Amino acid sequence: MDIGKKLREYRVMNDLTQEELASRCELSKGFLSQIENDLTSPSISTLNDIVEALGIDLATFFTVDKEEQVVFTEEDYFIDEQEDLITTWIVPNAQKNMMEPVMLRIKGGSQSQCVDPFEGEAFGFILEGHLTLSFGDESLSIEKGETFYLEGNKSHYLKNETGEDAVLIWVSTPPIF
Repeated sequence: MDIGKKLREYRVMNDLTQEELASRCELSKGFLSQIENDLTSPSISTLNDIVEALGIDLATFFTVDKEEQVVFTEEDYFIDEQEDLITTWIVPNAQKNMMEPVMLRIKGGSQSQCVDPFEGEAFGFILEGHLTLSFGDESLSIEKGETFYLEGNKSHYLKNETGEDAVLIWVSTPPIF
């Protein structure tokens, strides 16, 4: 961690000059400048005084923001292969997010799990094949290139009544898989 650079960033965010911050910490402007330029290292006590003057504590100062992964590749995917259904989590650990996208491969003559009513929404985009969406008392036919979008207030599942595999992207919010 580049302590000097991080101190400078916090100082600038607080709209303070080096002189103002040094004065609040009872340090010289030159010493603070040396710290910010990584020419010297402050004692823990001095660093604590500086971060307190910046309105934070040492724990916050040393918290490292984990870089959020934005792009995922096949190496990141998690695949659960069952006899009639292959679920691919295309965004790993998405259950911690607001929505969870998965790719499902439903083999001919089988169906997805039945999703009980929940507070949220679901979206699906059919990449291959033909499926029947059972939504409450309705059965709706959907095929390659078509989508569905529904509220989670009714039980629903997808059934593949053909002999060919069907593949879709299914996104739910909040995560349910």
